[in-house]
Amino acid sequence: MIARQDDEETPLLQRPTTRTPLPWDQFWIILFLQVSDPLSRQTLAPFVPQLVRDIGVTHGDESQVGHYVGILESTYYAAHVLTIFHWSQLSDHIGRKPVILVSLLAISVSMLSFGLSKTFVVLMVSRAVCGAFDGSNGVIINIVMDITDVTNMPKAFAYVQIPWMIAKIVGPLIGGSLSRPADRFPDIFGRSELLKTYPYLLPCSISTIFVSIAWLVAYFCLKESVSTRISLWELIKGGSFPQSYQKPHQPSSDVPVNPREANTGRVQSKPLPLRALLTPKVLTVTASYATAALFHMAFTSVLPVFYATSIELGGLSLDPPRIGVILAAQGAAHGIFQLLFYARLHDHFGARAVQIAGVSSGIPIVILFPVINALARSHGIGLAVWLCVAIQLSLTISLIMCFPTLPSFVKAAAPNRASLGATNGIAQMFAAVARVIGPASAASVFSYSMQEGHDAWLVYYFLTAIACLAVGISLLLPRDPRVWEDPQ
Repeated sequence: MIARQDDEETPLLQRPTTRTPLPWDQFWIILFLQVSDPLSRQTLAPFVPQLVRDIGVTHGDESQVGHYVGILESTYYAAHVLTIFHWSQLSDHIGRKPVILVSLLAISVSMLSFGLSKTFVVLMVSRAVCGAFDGSNGVIINIVMDITDVTNMPKAFAYVQIPWMIAKIVGPLIGGSLSRPADRFPDIFGRSELLKTYPYLLPCSISTIFVSIAWLVAYFCLKESVSTRISLWELIKGGSFPQSYQKPHQPSSDVPVNPREANTGRVQSKPLPLRALLTPKVLTVTASYATAALFHMAFTSVLPVFYATSIELGGLSLDPPRIGVILAAQGAAHGIFQLLFYARLHDHFGARAVQIAGVSSGIPIVILFPVINALARSHGIGLAVWLCVAIQLSLTISLIMCFPTLPSFVKAAAPNRASLGATNGIAQMFAAVARVIGPASAASVFSYSMQEGHDAWLVYYFLTAIACLAVGISLLLPRDPRVWEDPQ
């Protein structure tokens, strides 16, 4: 167990001004584990449009590719939304580590089965299994909030972007360059009947191997960050979560406790029922989380489909390897910028300003879609097109910076320390709802807008409306999350 270094019940003006060092003995493990979930998703992104074409579910109708890609993406989040709150709530009781181990196992099994899938139904089942059992991302965020305080949390979440950067660089390169290896590298893989039969198994297998290694690291090296925990069997015997709220859980004798926590009695706080968590603060940050996630996932699902769609139908006619390189470059830029500048921007402008700037950048991001296609139609894919693509991807750096700011609001909004996981679970659950709606709706609207007789800009009106909604809700957040932590 890692001792906490901050007391959330201490008034704002009495808090220490010096930064607490990050607990690197565990923090490096958290960063390593954080790679698993985005790596698996980013590995799939470059080749899923081609995979949908190959299995024949569209029956040769190019305009339907985006629709089925969106369904696959939403299948994961549809299952995720049904379970993410329960995983986060469970982690408040039995600890973070068991939940993470289950999640990593689910990701590895799902990726392997995805590479072996030959029908659209099996692809959907693979993504649904992964979504239902994958609580790793939310619970890892819980651990970061457990082991940091107000002085070092911005720095911690700047470092948390390193795994995402690595995943967004390596994942698209794996998925884009190693899909259909028997065709792309006949001298190496041309004799493999397995890879000819399952042309997308190789990139999925590499992701599976990495996640399996992450499981071993978590099992042997990760320490529990929840002090008041009980066994799963004891929780089951209690019959339900609410009954367990009545029973105080004492930390084990070998768990070090921060003296400030002992003095305030925060160690003895117990998880609260769901109804007690639905405060105005929690609802506000949840709405901001959900709308930012809605736009981000809608844009993310449209982007590779836009790249893969023919110029005549409104896209750029790029192949999977080139799409993979573009997405990898985008991931590298995101990670480097946030590592170098996020904490400074957060300290100088405040979390609210960073959040508003991020979601506001969605408006010019959307406007550049039709501009890029118009230039490709008029002059082909030349310097002007690549310049606009670079500007659009640069603006997404600001958009991505929304997400490191939101956990600080979640932590501040939590009614008590023992309910931090459940509070984050509420935010993650509604963000998952948005991630269900975002890919399916945006990709479907994109496909609909490409069809003859429909407004080609319809998808861009749709994305702009979501961005404006996210901006409006972000204006409700306080400039500094610590304002919410002050006693009323």
